[in-house]
Amino acid sequence: MTTETETDVFEEHRPVLLGVAYRMLGRVADAEDVVQEAWLRWSGADRSEVREPRAYLVRITTRLAIDRLRQVKARGETYVGPWLPEPYVTDFGDTVPDTAERAVLADSVSLAVLVVLESLSPLERAVFVLREAFGYPYADIAAMLDRGEAAVRQLAGRARKHVDERRPRYEVDPTQRRDLTERFLAAAEGGDLEGLMSLLAPDVRLVGDSGGKAKAPVRVLETADKVGRFIVGAARKGGVPDLSWRFLEINGGPAVLALSGGKPDSVFQLDVADGRVQAVYIIRNPDKLHSLAAE
Repeated sequence: MTTETETDVFEEHRPVLLGVAYRMLGRVADAEDVVQEAWLRWSGADRSEVREPRAYLVRITTRLAIDRLRQVKARGETYVGPWLPEPYVTDFGDTVPDTAERAVLADSVSLAVLVVLESLSPLERAVFVLREAFGYPYADIAAMLDRGEAAVRQLAGRARKHVDERRPRYEVDPTQRRDLTERFLAAAEGGDLEGLMSLLAPDVRLVGDSGGKAKAPVRVLETADKVGRFIVGAARKGGVPDLSWRFLEINGGPAVLALSGGKPDSVFQLDVADGRVQAVYIIRNPDKLHSLAAE
């Protein structure tokens, strides 16, 4: 296998590897570091016995991500205020033509699901990601993790139950979410509290992630009244110079990137069900917006 072929094979599978690593870690920079380490392992390995490069690379990436996740948990990192995953630009394009598969991939990378995955053990999270997002058979996952198939099935069942119990049920129709997002923006910018309230579910939640490095609620806001008044109040106060908006597909759904002077200031995304906004996510931690600078 020539060096050029080695590189071509790796680059062919890079999107999948990054997808696995990001779902495992919830952090773009960490996922990219893991994929880079996987490349170093791949480029230095004896590939004469590698029959399935994709499976081999996914195994390496998964194990590296598990190690990274264990390090993060061992450090017991404290975080100021609510935590949300780092925004991840998703554009499945023609690589995922099947609507059902696209929906599964979008759901598995959603902010709501990734928040729930944070409470799983590293092994449970790996099994869940490989099985639910990428559809690997239990036998293949067992081989990747050096575990028995029965143990992997047990891990998968435990993870699936945990996620099902805690994951909010939202609709993934991007057209409806885009429409509600545009109406939400218009009402907020116009200071139209009544119009905004008409879009919010009674038990809507607002989760703001600043990491203590930008202005955002330090606690989750709940109920339409609290969320609506906060949004309108924040819009009236302004405070962001030279503000502009740009729509992106982030974490499997439409989202808005707010720019200040052309630089990322924040990301917000809505979760929708029954024609109402069920959750508002606002990410303002500047450390989580670096990867969006080039978008």
